[in-house]
Amino acid sequence: MSLLKSAATVSGLTLVSRITGLIRDILIASSFGAGPLTDAFWVAFRIPNLLRRLFAEGAFSQAFVPILGQVRSTEPPENVQRLLDRVALLLALTLMLITAAGMLCAPWVVSAMASGLTTSGRETEFNAAVWMTRFMFPYIVCMSLVAFASGVLNTWSRFTIPAFTPVLLNVSMIAASLLLVDQFQVPIYALAVGVMAGGVLQLAVQWGALARLGVRPRFTLEVRQAWKDSTVRRIIRQMGPAILGVSVAQISLLINTNIATWLPAGSVTWLSFADRLMEFPTALLGVALGTVLLPKLSAAHATNDSTAYNALLNWGLRLVLLLGLPAALGMVLLADGLVATLFNYGAFEQGDVQQTSTAVMAYAAGLTGLLAVKILAPGFYAKQDIRTPVKIAIFVLILTQVLNALLVPWIAHAGLALSIGLGALVNATCLLVLLRRRGVYTPGQSWLRFFLRVTPALLGLASILVLADQQLDWIALGNTPALRVGLLISVIGLSALIYFSLLALSGFRPRDFTRRA
Repeated sequence: MSLLKSAATVSGLTLVSRITGLIRDILIASSFGAGPLTDAFWVAFRIPNLLRRLFAEGAFSQAFVPILGQVRSTEPPENVQRLLDRVALLLALTLMLITAAGMLCAPWVVSAMASGLTTSGRETEFNAAVWMTRFMFPYIVCMSLVAFASGVLNTWSRFTIPAFTPVLLNVSMIAASLLLVDQFQVPIYALAVGVMAGGVLQLAVQWGALARLGVRPRFTLEVRQAWKDSTVRRIIRQMGPAILGVSVAQISLLINTNIATWLPAGSVTWLSFADRLMEFPTALLGVALGTVLLPKLSAAHATNDSTAYNALLNWGLRLVLLLGLPAALGMVLLADGLVATLFNYGAFEQGDVQQTSTAVMAYAAGLTGLLAVKILAPGFYAKQDIRTPVKIAIFVLILTQVLNALLVPWIAHAGLALSIGLGALVNATCLLVLLRRRGVYTPGQSWLRFFLRVTPALLGLASILVLADQQLDWIALGNTPALRVGLLISVIGLSALIYFSLLALSGFRPRDFTRRA
């Protein structure tokens, strides 16, 4: 199967997820605005999300998928099934204990993550954040097992279900915001119920997919045998540095959230909505390519096929630049249009649009770095080298906080976004330099030609976006929302047409980026 086709499948389904997520956020913006209780929800939602990324999607996948792929390639099916049973058992038990502790300690957890909510006069926000944190903490158990199932399905090249299931979370939150708001004295609590319902639905769908594949884990009480399993212990040893690496990024997010709670009310929400827009290119391109590449890179490493390994990285980086550079330009030059058209309704006012747009532009400065990390880091993970990306991540964390100290007093919440973007560029650069120095990745001779052919297309795209920004008042167009939506779609469509037409004139063809798995 073509890697491009696999990546397109993941990207297409991720697009559905991001669209439903966008609809979800539009409803939240319209119903609740960017006020104190909305900030409290995003703080509470960020806590289980942080732990999910720490223990599940990030560290666990990085340690589990390469070893699972190796075991599947070299050992009989019964050994593979035994490994799945034991890993699932230990993962579930560990996360249940963490969840119980988190629910008991919710006030201290919220205080640590959002100390600004503990100040005098913000008791309502703090209490709301604590209630929602307690209610949503079990979400990490569901999502950790979902991450386990996704890793198995992706290893078996079943990319569709893992890419689709995030849609269920968004649909659940949309349903809750439409149907359950009147059932709560504090209306925003309905969103917490939607989060939990979405987690249960995702787990049910993925577990069913494992059953159809014949590899669903069988839970037993053999905890001691699972703990003593040498392969399980190897995964745990790999998870140590992986957790450290992922926690570095999450610590950065935690610090930024904490700082944002000390900034003007609405800052957490502005950053959350800007992050939602950034998730479109990072998920559609970076996550999709990373998901497809990691199992393939692991297989190439297992068979000592350095030529295929190098070609896979080369292929991923070219796609990242070909599609990531125009996306970054679009985020910078069309920020007002995007934010106003998507969120400027109901309680989300003009000032909120301006503040969110500033954050979008700041994030966009590092978009290509964020995307490139998704390609370059798996180059280390596939070789079961997690320590090198961790060391780089620690350096970037320190750099990010230095940048926060310089930028936040100057541009407030946008400084938090810009520090993340600049840190991502440094992270990607360090990963690339080390891959080259170790001989893992050797760029081809045609990279200069690649950039010379892409540059005219980028200039053509930028000219259209600048012209549109000068001629259109996106806030005033709020009086005719249908026209505003139509104009935004037209500007994006024309820009894409100009960009890809100029690429074609410069000699690019789809077959240049098609590769057999």
